[in-house]
Amino acid sequence: MNLTSPSQVKAWCIENDFHPNKTMGQNFLIDRNALVAIVDAGLEPVGGVASPRVLEIGPGLGVLTEELLSRGCDVVAIEKDPILAERLAGSLGNPERLSVVAGDALDFINHKSALPGDRPFDCMVSNLPYQSGTRILLELVLSRSIAAITALVQSEVADRLVAGEGSKTRGLAGVWAQLDYDVEIVRKVSASCFWPRPEIGSSVVRLVRHERNADFSEEERDVFHKITKKAFEHRRKQLGSIFRDMIQSTARAEELSNEDWKNLVKGLMGT
Repeated sequence: MNLTSPSQVKAWCIENDFHPNKTMGQNFLIDRNALVAIVDAGLEPVGGVASPRVLEIGPGLGVLTEELLSRGCDVVAIEKDPILAERLAGSLGNPERLSVVAGDALDFINHKSALPGDRPFDCMVSNLPYQSGTRILLELVLSRSIAAITALVQSEVADRLVAGEGSKTRGLAGVWAQLDYDVEIVRKVSASCFWPRPEIGSSVVRLVRHERNADFSEEERDVFHKITKKAFEHRRKQLGSIFRDMIQSTARAEELSNEDWKNLVKGLMGT
């Protein structure tokens, strides 16, 4: 089956009485140009690595999986839908380089369940489900376990991830992601590139881990996450009114850069 052919994808779903689940965010990528762009972007940070080990979350019918395998990647694909998980390997010819894991990606990210193999992932490349994509990305970012993350997400999510200080879209997701990753939007992807067609557009976002905050201790990181979370829960208030005796500032949460937050934490902890 040509996984970028809308007619063939629809025909398979009809023939197998499979109905894409909106609650699970099942929107299948059916555009070849967008597919190549995503995989190009995802593998760029690991250029030169022989047989890169790639994590894919939400493979669906396997359009990204197939392209990654064709480029010599070892792929571990986590699929929550039991029907799609059961069919994936067989539909691609049971390739040796593919391991399919049925389950919730968050269980594996948080180490509640084990993934096959003991070799670290070189990158993650995924078309993340709309409903849980933001949470999955943030859990990966907090784990700092993967050096390069490329994901297809809702455009509004991508905009929040890249937003800098002073931006109206600046939020907790961007602050947390940018602490350890350089974040960029690689390209926009039209809603017409998916079936079923979602109501809004998507973007390919890439996060590449940096080491600029390697001196930030685990205790400082814990305080960083706690105060930024509280600040953005009351984003319309000035920091001085949120934290009262702790912080003297008329600024609001979105006005601070990550360096400002980092210095604030160090000042509070005397480090």
